Amino acid sequence: MKRLIDAFRNSVRAFRRLAGTEAAFQQELGLFLLALPIGWFLSSSWRGYALLLGSILVLMMVEVLNTAIEAACDAVGREFKAEIQLAKDCGSLAVLIAILLAAGVWILALVERFTGTPV
Repeated sequence: MKRLIDAFRNSVRAFRRLAGTEAAFQQELGLFLLALPIGWFLSSSWRGYALLLGSILVLMMVEVLNTAIEAACDAVGREFKAEIQLAKDCGSLAVLIAILLAAGVWILALVERFTGTPV
């Protein structure tokens, strides 16, 4: 049980730090808070609502992992290394893919909501 409590504390510490200092995470957190009521309006089922919110949460999770990669790379050194650049670029690509995923889910929900036809 102590391990779970320690893990929770570490997670809360990371959340506070990201919410306080990382602009991308702050934007995604704001997006998630906006998605709560908007997703309720757009979705026609609990599953749809969960999918809309889940797509934003996946984006946030990928952003957290990208930030972790960047922090680890910066801890190794600030001088240019091709391997470090690749790691950072891959993290950035993962965020872009998550953005495209979330955008696709939300666009499909909008189309379904305003045309009345399931997509």
